[in-house]
Amino acid sequence: MSNSRNRDRKILVVDDEERMVRFIRLNLEHDGFQVFEAYNGTQAINRVRTNLPDLILLDVMMPDIDGFEVLKIVREVSTVPVIMLTAKGEEDDRVRGLELGADDYVTKPFSPRELVSRVRAVLRRTETAGGDSHGLIVVDDRLKLDFDRHEVWVDGELIQLRPTEYRLLYHLVQNTGRVLTHDQLLTRVWGYEYRDEPHYVRLYINYLRKKLEKDPANPKYILTERGTGYRFVDFRRQALSDERTI
Repeated sequence: MSNSRNRDRKILVVDDEERMVRFIRLNLEHDGFQVFEAYNGTQAINRVRTNLPDLILLDVMMPDIDGFEVLKIVREVSTVPVIMLTAKGEEDDRVRGLELGADDYVTKPFSPRELVSRVRAVLRRTETAGGDSHGLIVVDDRLKLDFDRHEVWVDGELIQLRPTEYRLLYHLVQNTGRVLTHDQLLTRVWGYEYRDEPHYVRLYINYLRKKLEKDPANPKYILTERGTGYRFVDFRRQALSDERTI
């Protein structure tokens, strides 16, 4: 992502420490991003509504409304990518943020290079979530997918997927019947720099199953190949088999 491309990208930085906000702003602006600031949860929510950012960097610990509550409110109205800023060693904070809908996290203290790399990676995932055009895919009577329209239908209802969930589903479906390893999914969906974060795959597979499967504990569409990875059920072979029995 070039600096000229970054100039069209608006980043909202939310942190109650002015020095931290200034540090982040300088590094993001150096890379060409437009940066907006908020120093508490209330300001952050207002900035989301008025500035319509392309990505939010959101600190967990804030005085009025903490980052988790801000994230909950943001997720009620927007799918904007959110990267949580967490304290070193606070594993529970990172897991909770991801479960509430954060797209990634960066642990303090972090280097400017790491921060910019994470921002670029999340924006890249969001921009390419649609993939190529493939038209309507009818998996079965319950599940229909339309990657042209970015639509997923379950039991006749349109299901909302976050960009990362959508991209993960896209790659699984495009490799229908084939096992994709954790490393393959991390590289294709999150980027090469996330190859050491296998818990992302497990977490987002669970998200997809909760939204798509009739019984997430006994999935029909997204199948686990233990010790290897995941595969999307080969619905094309099943359809051909059904035609032969008619």
